[in-house]
Amino acid sequence: MSDQLEQSVRAPFGNFPQVRRALDAVGELAAPVAALLGGWDAELAGQVLYVDTDPELADTAVFCAAYDVPAEASANCVVVAAKRGGETTLAAGLVLATTRLDVNKAVRAHLGARKASFAPMDTAVGESGMEHGGITPVGLPAHWPLLIDAAVAATPYVLVGSGRRRGKLILPGAVAAALPGAQVLEGLAG
Repeated sequence: MSDQLEQSVRAPFGNFPQVRRALDAVGELAAPVAALLGGWDAELAGQVLYVDTDPELADTAVFCAAYDVPAEASANCVVVAAKRGGETTLAAGLVLATTRLDVNKAVRAHLGARKASFAPMDTAVGESGMEHGGITPVGLPAHWPLLIDAAVAATPYVLVGSGRRRGKLILPGAVAAALPGAQVLEGLAG
């Protein structure tokens, strides 16, 4: 019976060799991603899909071409370091892959920072518990602000990282907007 359920799961776009509910693929996910999904609202977590993909094809443009994913259905999660008064706050921004996160104006202003920049890779990886090239908004540290561009929240389904370079998650934009710490903002992307 379980095999029949797994066989019936389909991705809303793309051409993937294997599609499963993320809750059925927790062993493939980074630990913080699996932990969030396992402890989150079951209805929301149940809407998240996992697609198995080649880690060598993880970069957005290459990935979209290889798996026939429209770029406007793919989103990038970027870790930002915002500084004010000698303190650094880490946050994440989620924008469609067809746009860029406006770190210098929108993110800086929203976080009330004097300066904001992309976090160093070692910091982003170490603090998130995820792999470079696979960082996802699902399972980020609870104290991080998660800034989501309104266009992502309005997207029927969006593809994001899985916490690892291998595999991706697909979830409704509205489910992304319901993630812990999420704040949906207009004009976050440029």
